[in-house]
Amino acid sequence: MQNFLRIFLLALVVAAPIFGEGTRDIGEVNFIAENKTIPVRVSSSTPALNDLAQKAFGVHGRYRLTPSLFAYDIKFTLVSATQVRVDIAKGSAGTAFSSDIASGRNESEALLRAADIAVEKTNGLGLKGFFTARLAFVGDGGGKNEIFTSDLFFRKVTQVTHDRAFAMTPRWSPDGSKLLYTSFFKSGFPDIFQIDLNTYQRTTFVSFKGTNSGARYSPNGGQVAMVLSGEGTPEIYISNAQGRQVSRKTRSDSVKSSPCFSPDGSRLVFTMEPGPQLYMMSTAGGSASRVSSGFGYCAEPDWSRQNPNKIALTVRAGGYQIAVLDLSTRTITVASKAVFDGVEPSWLPDGRHIVYTARDRQQSVLSILDTETGKSVRISPKSFGTAMKASVWSP
Repeated sequence: MQNFLRIFLLALVVAAPIFGEGTRDIGEVNFIAENKTIPVRVSSSTPALNDLAQKAFGVHGRYRLTPSLFAYDIKFTLVSATQVRVDIAKGSAGTAFSSDIASGRNESEALLRAADIAVEKTNGLGLKGFFTARLAFVGDGGGKNEIFTSDLFFRKVTQVTHDRAFAMTPRWSPDGSKLLYTSFFKSGFPDIFQIDLNTYQRTTFVSFKGTNSGARYSPNGGQVAMVLSGEGTPEIYISNAQGRQVSRKTRSDSVKSSPCFSPDGSRLVFTMEPGPQLYMMSTAGGSASRVSSGFGYCAEPDWSRQNPNKIALTVRAGGYQIAVLDLSTRTITVASKAVFDGVEPSWLPDGRHIVYTARDRQQSVLSILDTETGKSVRISPKSFGTAMKASVWSP
């Protein structure tokens, strides 16, 4: 149990508020860089779709919503209960640019798919859309931490556990059909569980002596990395997708946490004391090399699937902030510019934006951060309450 508490302290940073300019509310940071943004007018004659479209483009750091002097006029039209057409015109002159129809399970999902199409056609940087991404996160379910899933804008939130036990670090399978998470359910000790999101059936994935935590799928879903302490010091292990054929990969007296696969599945990045700092090693095993520098505290790595040179992490820079490690230069750049703490980053599929936890001593919320400008927009509603440690899945 003592070892688990040390791991937990690496994974859950205690918030300590810091102060500065540009903040409206926790999770919110204004940053208008007109030379880096595209002015757009976004609209729909259907009120619910108009509201969702405004919200979507409002969180995207590449765009600036404006009623006039826009570069693109983006209009969404409801075609059927499951289809939305997006028409894009250039400039105030209204020169036709493109027209596409997107489908979804309902009109809201179709709208978000259509908005992703608009992003891909107008951003000018080759960015993918991210509006259809889904979240798995730890939230306040009746006074206890439970696992929830949601769309990116919290229109439909589903509680997937009812354990009434401490839970942490939910992680998606690559196909979006399952979640792995750590919970004190039943045994009172941290075990790793798996939930099938089609049936909501829960199974025990790993329950060895000691602590079991930090489970994360490989990009192809064939392997799972995790931290186990059954042999003494918490070490990194890799199993198959069923939690069997467990193989130890690290051997040292230092506490490790937060293993994450590279996009091609050949390497692992993880947190290790002292510091902590980030280290990298082959998934086949062998020695680990330090990859972080310049900050005394580097933790919670998340490797971008879109850009293999980018790893998001939490650093201590006055308070705790979100940073990006560029593997091509081995430099770390602080991306968040907040008056509150930013921790627990998870990349969105465009390789530019991150979902992260913004918090102070009173509250903890989920927000989207543009790593290029520092713009931050809160996405978890106040009515929902506490929301922590989200992971992202994208179709």
